[in-house]
Amino acid sequence: MHFIGAHVSASGGLENAPRNARALGATGFALFTKNQRQWSAAPLTAAQIDAFRRACDEGGYTAAQILPHDSYLINLGHPDDAALEKSRTAFDEEMKRCELLGLDRLNFHPGSHLRTIAEEASLDRIAASINRALERTQGVTAVIENTAGQGSNLGYRFEQLAYLIDRIEDRSRVGVCIDTCHAFAAGYDLTTAEACRRTFEAFERTVGFRYLKGMHLNDAMKPCGSRVDRHAPLGEGAIGLDCFRFLLTDPRFEGIPLILETPDESRWAAEIALLKSFAEGR
Repeated sequence: MHFIGAHVSASGGLENAPRNARALGATGFALFTKNQRQWSAAPLTAAQIDAFRRACDEGGYTAAQILPHDSYLINLGHPDDAALEKSRTAFDEEMKRCELLGLDRLNFHPGSHLRTIAEEASLDRIAASINRALERTQGVTAVIENTAGQGSNLGYRFEQLAYLIDRIEDRSRVGVCIDTCHAFAAGYDLTTAEACRRTFEAFERTVGFRYLKGMHLNDAMKPCGSRVDRHAPLGEGAIGLDCFRFLLTDPRFEGIPLILETPDESRWAAEIALLKSFAEGR
């Protein structure tokens, strides 16, 4: 089964996220478990946890269908030790929030070297940050998202994702999320079914589908290899619809959250319905 949804709002209470997803006809969803623009948040209360879990049960959502995302402020590869510790503390807290909510994965951007240290040195810091968070939590998989490679962001090559995984002590609790816009911007062609086949063959050789724990389904405003992260509505960017038809008819992408982050929220219900039609062979 395909778990198709969008990154929905949790405004007014975490329990609103599954309700908002259900209103879209989604069979999966993503959310922030706290304000993504702030470093910290008040601890979750038992009432908040219970309300979220009840809403998920009412909507028919299990942990396998949900892909929470951490704060965009966090940089687990930060070259400055004090700033790195601040990011690590925030990431530990985000992992713990997922654990308390009964969620089994946390999606995050790996980090940036800020043009201050070598890429490999920053990647080593990211791996050490993940290992620390895994030691301090239970039951939550750290899901590394590929990036477009914009600026000094790391994780834009499959080889960099594999480098991180190779340095994780508990590989049963590490995975990846592939964002189609980011992959395309990083230079991986997704414009045709044949191009998708080649790209995901490279992914399997380099990373492995056993680590794929979620995807972000976005078209791209900029051309392949641009290293510019600009999402577009499905079928209205440089990728086109063939990619998404390929993904929804390939069984390797079943059983994980497939999440829209396209820019027009008013179109999410229609885009979810379109993706469902691809999965049904229409």
